[in-house]
Amino acid sequence: MELSLTSAGESHGPALVAILSGLPADLVLERAQIENDLARRQQGYGRSPRQQIERDEIEVLAGLRQGRTLGTPLALVVRNRDHSHWTWGMNPWPPEGEPQGKGTETVTLPRPGHADLSGLLKHGFGDVRNVLERASARHTAVFVAAGSVAKQLLSTIGIEVAGSVLEIGGEGGEKQEHAAIDKARKDKDTLGGIIEVRAQGVLPGLGSYADKGDRLDGRLAQALMGIQAVKGVEIGEGFALARLPGSRAHDEIFRDERGYYRETNRAGGLEGGVTNGEAVVVRAAMKPIPTLMKPLRSVDVASGEPAEALVERSDTTAVEALAVVAEAAVAFELAKAAKEKFGGDSIGDFVAAYKAYVERIDWSPR
Repeated sequence: MELSLTSAGESHGPALVAILSGLPADLVLERAQIENDLARRQQGYGRSPRQQIERDEIEVLAGLRQGRTLGTPLALVVRNRDHSHWTWGMNPWPPEGEPQGKGTETVTLPRPGHADLSGLLKHGFGDVRNVLERASARHTAVFVAAGSVAKQLLSTIGIEVAGSVLEIGGEGGEKQEHAAIDKARKDKDTLGGIIEVRAQGVLPGLGSYADKGDRLDGRLAQALMGIQAVKGVEIGEGFALARLPGSRAHDEIFRDERGYYRETNRAGGLEGGVTNGEAVVVRAAMKPIPTLMKPLRSVDVASGEPAEALVERSDTTAVEALAVVAEAAVAFELAKAAKEKFGGDSIGDFVAAYKAYVERIDWSPR
């Protein structure tokens, strides 16, 4: 069965939900690891006060018994603690009584750079909140939980995935990044940045060159571009390769007693849509968050008159959080590709198929 992920939930609704199907049975899951990843997503210099409100925790409603998967769909839940202030405004049914709490007023001021106006026009809504609640990056929390499960599956075959920040606001290095964030916060502005995800121990042969929909590089690019605020993705040296001659752009092939290897990794571990045995390296560029404390010009969709965009609680930057979310996205796509290749109804079958394959191709991680 193919590994798949479905999610549901709104930013200020009761909870975020993810259902993972296709996990092999008897995979041991560590709750602490999932909650550590959820905590990492909420950390970072420049985050909003909401991260102190939520303190995300994982709940499992199905598919797990005493820490081991059952081979049935795994249902994960992350509660929105802030929902207690939105019970009238985000009630799934017509609320009774007088309006109270947050979310009681119709939002008619779309934010430039967000899905607000496009979603409003697409669905014919009169309230921007019907769009922004799902378009919000808040629901990446449950994707991080799913990605943490994927990382635990990958670890059974020696693959480790980690994300890191390369720059924020055009600055590299913690001191310079923090100074840029402090200035942006003072100016009521926001900053974007660039992150990198690196997967070590990835064997050759994940993905396929046979059909463009099966190319793993394309799937990874889509997984990263699907994250809120990501506007650019590169694999390996990416755009820099376009400026090099072919003699300097590709990774020459060598062989020793441990198998085939490369002395460079400009391709980022992928050639022709298939992993080649080197580390998988992908980067993503995040635009500045479109919710500003000093709002941009917009139009009131109710009156058609010029106005300023909606102001909601927002981060100054969330690049460090993106590194965690992107790590989860890459891990899930690699786990999906590994499950496609090795199958298995139980984790024992999955690992046995992996071992048989690496023995056949005479490969070992470096």
